[in-house]
Amino acid sequence: RKFMIKIGVFLFKFRNFLFPLYILGLFILFRPPVSKIFGSEQLLIVQDLVAALIAIFGLIVRGVVIGLAYIKRGGLNKKVYAENLVTEGMFSVSRNPLYVGNMLIYVGQFLMFGNYFCFVIGFFSFFLIYECIIAAEESYLRNKFGLAFDEYCSDVRRWMPNLGKIGEAVTGMKFDWKKVVFKDYSTMCSTLTILALLQLWKVLANKGYDNYELEVYSLASFVVIVSLAAVIVRKIKKSTARFPVQES
Repeated sequence: RKFMIKIGVFLFKFRNFLFPLYILGLFILFRPPVSKIFGSEQLLIVQDLVAALIAIFGLIVRGVVIGLAYIKRGGLNKKVYAENLVTEGMFSVSRNPLYVGNMLIYVGQFLMFGNYFCFVIGFFSFFLIYECIIAAEESYLRNKFGLAFDEYCSDVRRWMPNLGKIGEAVTGMKFDWKKVVFKDYSTMCSTLTILALLQLWKVLANKGYDNYELEVYSLASFVVIVSLAAVIVRKIKKSTARFPVQES
């Protein structure tokens, strides 16, 4: 457990840099996306649709969590930190609802890539990565909040959400959609961009069909629009006193 905590502290500090590089490395290591599944283009379309829906659902999970009860995700000076023990909102359903959303996003991205070895390795490696980060966070929270955190752990599961508590979790809470946009726009835009780029990669690797050029232009335009949206939101966030620039 001590070794996991040390690894978790390191990964927490450098995750914004290491995670994208690791995902890119997996995509480069494994073969390019296929054009068919079991000889069927329709199955590939279904798989891509399911992948996109899973990733978007992950964004929705994150949005619900942040819109109801937000915690500072970046810690303090790249270290695990918490001013208060947050147990309301979706944190009363799962102790790590943001990480649940992240795992759904990764599942969608790896499934969209289409290599099943990459999918399995990516899923289990990120699960272990987050287990280490959670170990570091729980060690910090237990040392700071003591019995209150132990009671919270005994009542709420680490990963699996208790769906029966969702109604109680949202009762009396106000959902702040502006907070979702300004606090999580980078995750939303990067997720949608990666999904579009993976699909574009597949299209470029299997060119020659009737709608090839239309798909290329559509996907490229989507990436540009999402990128511009991210720039605009970032500028608005910087210029608005209500939403100061968040520490990375």
